[in-house]
Amino acid sequence: MRRGRARIAVDRALGRAFTRLPLLGRLWARTASVRTSARIPWTPFATPVAACRAALITTGGVHLRRDAPFDMRDPHGDPTFREIPAATAVTDFRITHDYYDHRDADRDVNIVFPLERFRELVERQALAGLTARHWSFMGHIDGPLVRTLETVTIPALLARLDDDRPDFVFLVPA
Repeated sequence: MRRGRARIAVDRALGRAFTRLPLLGRLWARTASVRTSARIPWTPFATPVAACRAALITTGGVHLRRDAPFDMRDPHGDPTFREIPAATAVTDFRITHDYYDHRDADRDVNIVFPLERFRELVERQALAGLTARHWSFMGHIDGPLVRTLETVTIPALLARLDDDRPDFVFLVPA
């Protein structure tokens, strides 16, 4: 347990340092072990954006105040996601994520979850609409939870997206 707390403290400190010193983050990224794929999941647009419906996904740890917060006790992160209804008022949002400095996002959640900006696009008819629900993850997933994310969480999200049928998904990393 002590080792877990120490790792959490180190990860939180690194998250804050990367936010304050972007060069440090870029240097870390050069040596970080990341998974790669020869297959890029990309489909070019065939429909004008103004005729499309969008779904939003953030890794900023955004959730409804009434929802369970993301688990900050596990040093490997929390591989779950939260559903966010499209009609939710931004005052009903909360951010639970210890691995980045979200003080600015606490003041304006649109920085990491631009739901209001997308509603404005719909009002201006620059976008046909939004799906009824959107999604949020806590973007710090490591170690054994990467496999859980790949084999459990992502397939569950993809099934929901398949039900909602967005024309595109807008992913906002935090």
